[in-house]
Amino acid sequence: QVQLVESGGGLVQAGGSLRLSCAASGGTFSAYAMGWFRQAPGKEREFVAGISRLGTTTYYADSVKGRFTISRDNAKNTLYLQMNSLKAEDTAIYYCAGGYRTTAQAMSVRQSIDYWGQGTQVTVSS
Repeated sequence: QVQLVESGGGLVQAGGSLRLSCAASGGTFSAYAMGWFRQAPGKEREFVAGISRLGTTTYYADSVKGRFTISRDNAKNTLYLQMNSLKAEDTAIYYCAGGYRTTAQAMSVRQSIDYWGQGTQVTVSS
């Protein structure tokens, strides 16, 4: 059983930056493509970014392309999301997700997800 624990959320002003982390345990981290999703109040959970098992391929939602960067450190079993130029509409709970032996692009499909983290709140004030 894989456990995913997010950290790094908080309150930031519009235009600012945050870096989220997701620590994985209980499985072989490099066997999983990883991704970030988010859910704003009253809205569906939506895909943000995905990364391949070795970190060589990334895939982004159009809404964050050029502002967010997903990365991973397989030696530390940790996934990251660097968020720059934050906007009020980025306010949401951010969830880390893992998909066994899938691809960065396939992580955009919820059926590819095998494990979810508990989420971390990101609030961007305008």
